[in-house]
Amino acid sequence: MQYNKIYTAVLWAMVISVGSLKAQAVRRDTSDSDKPQDQHLIDSVVVHGRTQVQEINRQAYNVTALDAKSLHNTTLDLSHALDRVSGVRVRETGGVGSNINFSLNGFSGNHVRFFLDGVPIDNMGTSFQINNIPINFADRVEVYKGVVPIWLGSDALGGAVNIVSSRSRGNYVDVSYSYGSFNTHRTAINAGMTNKNGFTLQLSAFQNYSDNNYWVTLDEASDASGQYFRNQRLRRFHDQYHNETLVAKVGVVNKPYADRLLLGMTVGQNYKEMQTGARMASVFGAWHRRGNLLMPSLAYQKKDLLLEGLDVTLNANYNFGEEKSIDTVALRYYWIGEPTETGRGGGERDGGLYRYRNNNGLATATVNYRINDNQQVTLNNVFNTFDRKGENELNPNQARYNVPKKTNKNILGVGYIYDIADRWNISVFGKFYHQTAITDTLGTDPATKQEFYQEARKSHNYFGYGTAASYFLNPKLQLKGSYEKSIRLPESDELYGDVENLEGNYRLRPESSHNANLGLSYFVSLHDAHHFSFSGSAIYRYSTDYIYRILNNNQSKYVPANLDGVSNIGGDVEVRYSFRDLLIAGANFTYQNVRNQQKYEPGYTSISPVYQDRMPNLPYAFGNADASFFLKDFGGKGNRLSVGYNLLYVQQFYLYWPSRGGDKKFVPQQLAHDANITYTMQNGRYNIALECKNLTDALLYDNFSLQKPSRGFYIKFRYFLSNQ
Repeated sequence: MQYNKIYTAVLWAMVISVGSLKAQAVRRDTSDSDKPQDQHLIDSVVVHGRTQVQEINRQAYNVTALDAKSLHNTTLDLSHALDRVSGVRVRETGGVGSNINFSLNGFSGNHVRFFLDGVPIDNMGTSFQINNIPINFADRVEVYKGVVPIWLGSDALGGAVNIVSSRSRGNYVDVSYSYGSFNTHRTAINAGMTNKNGFTLQLSAFQNYSDNNYWVTLDEASDASGQYFRNQRLRRFHDQYHNETLVAKVGVVNKPYADRLLLGMTVGQNYKEMQTGARMASVFGAWHRRGNLLMPSLAYQKKDLLLEGLDVTLNANYNFGEEKSIDTVALRYYWIGEPTETGRGGGERDGGLYRYRNNNGLATATVNYRINDNQQVTLNNVFNTFDRKGENELNPNQARYNVPKKTNKNILGVGYIYDIADRWNISVFGKFYHQTAITDTLGTDPATKQEFYQEARKSHNYFGYGTAASYFLNPKLQLKGSYEKSIRLPESDELYGDVENLEGNYRLRPESSHNANLGLSYFVSLHDAHHFSFSGSAIYRYSTDYIYRILNNNQSKYVPANLDGVSNIGGDVEVRYSFRDLLIAGANFTYQNVRNQQKYEPGYTSISPVYQDRMPNLPYAFGNADASFFLKDFGGKGNRLSVGYNLLYVQQFYLYWPSRGGDKKFVPQQLAHDANITYTMQNGRYNIALECKNLTDALLYDNFSLQKPSRGFYIKFRYFLSNQ
């Protein structure tokens, strides 16, 4: 009931705001002052006949740009849209709002960094994650595989994803609502206005709600008596999720002192019930989590500051949000039957009412100087601070909840680019990485054998470097190559845990990697009717102190650990075809041979039995295929009917080391089919879409034992209005 009240209030506030903006949108304003500048340097380049997405794909980096606008009529969130990009695998532990693991060319989780308009989003908490952000929030998404541009300042080791938010020129309103299986509701609102004096207002809001009560099939399930029942098809019963987020920005554009100056506020909240642990055998019925987001922000951009060619971009934000883990019911739940009392107090897992703030702060600065039409240098600095403070309200004196958990991280980069348009370009760069982590660790007095906490502090300094080059053999054929020595510093959640299903490991070491990429892309058109594109890339990675996740001793949580060496040789390929404006089809496939190169395990002199084994619990072969048919002016001029299909394939892979013992458990092959029908009217002003996900109702697994949703049906309504 409380959720319904809050959601209703937020929705009414948004409707009132959108009503005001809609009135502005219907008035045409042709002044130049309504053209807000994008942080991305590419956006300042105007090339006749090419879209921004095409310009991004022509960079020297191994990059794929996803046109999010073409997906605005779907019910996809950003994570499911990215799951269709070659080289990308997004693994979910369940339905809407579940935990995800993002993999890019064999590197997963925190190996890959995420950005919003060039600004890291590591500090935005659980209310703002790629699996709860609707696709309508973005204009495009840029996926950098391996080597990352210097202006995306980070310690990304496996790549980066930059979400470019919707910034339609002038005045616009974009409102959508979808409803579907498992009582799933999604709402997205994007609106903005810019007047002739340069005043601008941008407003984005979205919400997701689902009971996630989909059917699962268990090999065996027990009740309170200990009796086991085989091959049970049951509904999930404690998996509700909802989140609401509002992003508001106000400021000015195209002023003498600033091309773009915005003050922003992001507010949000989320609620998540915990159905299982790391395995479906660990079942819960009361444990849940709440969180909120309160983050002010500042964005400043000015071209030709003080002298021609000197461009400056500044961003800062601070997250005052709070998270709470609530595990206060001393019952044991089962898939079958009623719960029983544990008889030990506490809760279902650890027991407690833990409230905490991560106190995340972020500041970024980018200075770019164009020496001439062909040369430029870039300086970028990113500073991030983390200081978790919290307490267990049921046991305020419990020491492990009161120890300090602090990290400071700074990454400084400098780069140089030489570019001859449409022929070739090369860039070189260097980075300096610094991290300090402070906490208390548990020690034992050798005399009294008493345990006590003592301060632990560690600091790391590293250097990295790299280069990227591109050459056009002809206007339709491009070759790319890049190399980087990169560093990945442990994340705060890896050091201190996430208070959910990840234990902390303060002894984690930073990892380093040598990354190399070779790529080729080819485009051809025949008779202005048939259009073909081909892209392929080969990758090589060798990492030391590789950070990965393993199950803890009781297999209820994951814990991060280091491996001395991990290699990956692989590649991906994508082919696309379109015929006039009637048909678009494509397919991609990724193969990654990620191997353990740690020859000796700690404390042993013999060669490890898993030396050169394929890394466990990691997909190594997967792909997508899609096709869409279009009928223009169907039912009236300016209307269009489209029918689409998408296929996801993932080869089965082992959960544990293939060479260790007789336990050959594996995550089974996935073959998922989705279909959709979309009808747009009045040139896209009114839109309605019907979708079926998991058309064949297959049993789908991204992780061992954790089933994804069964077949679902969804409908989406969208209204879009712009004066452009």
